[in-house]
Amino acid sequence: MRLTVFWQRMTEHFGAGYAESFARDHVMTELGGRTVHEALDAGWETKDVWRVVCAVMNVPQESR
Repeated sequence: MRLTVFWQRMTEHFGAGYAESFARDHVMTELGGRTVHEALDAGWETKDVWRVVCAVMNVPQESR
């Protein structure tokens, strides 16, 4: 998954304002105690980060 697609999905699900805030502030144990930004900076694949976000935040299957 391209990074641009990842951010499009984040924005579609969370809204333009909250997507960035969530990615910056929400620490997830499933990402090794990292935020979305930290996980991406650490080299996590965008598809894997998106899967974690979907699981943690109960993103509906049709939005994945």
